[in-house]
Amino acid sequence: MKNILIIHTGGTISMLEDKDTGEVNTTEKHPLSNFTEYLQAYANIDEQIIFDLPSPQITPKHMLQLGKYINTKIEAYDGIVITHGTDTLEETAYFLDLILATEKPIIVTGAMRSSNEIGSDALYNLISSVRVAAEDDTRNKGVLVVMNDEIHTAEYVTKTSTSNVATFQSPQYGPIGIVTKDSIIFQHTIINHPTIAIESLSNHQVLLLKAFAGMDQTIIKAIHSIHPNGVVIEALGQGNLPNETIPGIRKMLEDHIPIILVSRCYQGNVQPTYGYDGGGKQLKEMGVIFSNGLTGQKARIKLLIALEKSKDYHQIRAIFENE
Repeated sequence: MKNILIIHTGGTISMLEDKDTGEVNTTEKHPLSNFTEYLQAYANIDEQIIFDLPSPQITPKHMLQLGKYINTKIEAYDGIVITHGTDTLEETAYFLDLILATEKPIIVTGAMRSSNEIGSDALYNLISSVRVAAEDDTRNKGVLVVMNDEIHTAEYVTKTSTSNVATFQSPQYGPIGIVTKDSIIFQHTIINHPTIAIESLSNHQVLLLKAFAGMDQTIIKAIHSIHPNGVVIEALGQGNLPNETIPGIRKMLEDHIPIILVSRCYQGNVQPTYGYDGGGKQLKEMGVIFSNGLTGQKARIKLLIALEKSKDYHQIRAIFENE
C-alpha cells in the first residue's frame, strides 16, 4: 500500500457550518480527521496541519513555505495531498507546479461546502485525491487539482463559479483525467513541465490590471508612480489595448518594468495580430511580453517567481515564451 501525506492549509474543507446562523468558519479540530478510516482503505495516511488559513489570506510566501515543507517530506512518501481553500487554490497549485521538481504525485483539493453542510463535497474530494495520489499513472504529471471527479493540471485549471461544486474547470483543454467508482482514468498527458527552483521570495510588487473599454493611461501612470517590479495586464481579445494607454505603457517599459500580457478572455492565446495603435503587434514590438494561455492571476505568480531568477528583460521573456 502507498504512503500518502495529507497537508492541511485551511479553507472551507477544514471549516464547519453553524446551523443556527448559517455562518461557515474555522474550528479547533480539522473535521475530516474523524474520517481517516475511509482513507486508510486506499493508502497509509499521515496528516499534518501546516497552517489554518482561509485562502484569501494565503500569500506567495505561504506558498513557498508549503513548497519547502513538501521538499523535506517528499522522499518519505509516495505522494502528497494538500487541502486548501478554493478562492486561491489555483494560484497555490500553480506556484507549487512551477517550483517543485518531483516525479511523485502532488494533489491539491478543496471543498465548496463544509463537511457538515448538506451535499458536502469535502470528504469525497479528499478520498478522490488520495486515490489519485496513490495511482501509479499519476507520476510525472506535475501538480494536479482533483475536484468533483475530475483531474486538472495546475497550469490551466481555474475557479469558474462562486458556489457550484463543479466550479473547477480547464476551459481551453478540459480535465486530463477522471475519477470513477473503481478507477483513475487519464485521457491526456503532460508534454512539457519546466520548473523554476527558488529558495526565497522577495517583496516584489507585481500588479494585475484588467483592460476595459475607454481605458486611458491614467491608471497606468498611477501604477507607474509606485514603481512596481512588474505588471500583468489582462488585455482585450487576442491581446489588444485602447490606444490611449500606449503612452503610459511605453514610459513604464522605458523604466525597465516588465509588462506581461494575457487576455481577459477565458479561452485562446494572446497573439501579435493587429497592427493598429494599441494592437497586439504594436505592443509586442514595444517590448510587452506575451504569455501563452495563462490567466492573469497565474501570469502574476509566474512573474513573481521569474523575478527571483532574474531582473533581465530577455531572461524574463524567455521564461514566459518557452512555456
